[in-house]
Amino acid sequence: MMVAALGRHDPGVPVIPYLMGAGTDNKALSRLGIAGYGFAPLRLPAGLDFTGMFHGVDERVPLDSLLFGQRVLTDLLRTY
Repeated sequence: MMVAALGRHDPGVPVIPYLMGAGTDNKALSRLGIAGYGFAPLRLPAGLDFTGMFHGVDERVPLDSLLFGQRVLTDLLRTY
């Protein structure tokens, strides 16, 4: 469902699983039987050092990227 939602907003985009070194609440939620998935759809501009900005004094996400992610997540929730 996540891949389909993403494909409706960015047709042909490759979807690649990856492991990100970060913490989430998924560990605690899994103990309650709640499955969690790290799905943060962002369409970032070429050349942006996104991972280099993590937790920096100038950490930010381009507004267009945030709005894209909001549209994809809204679509996913409405069709789930």
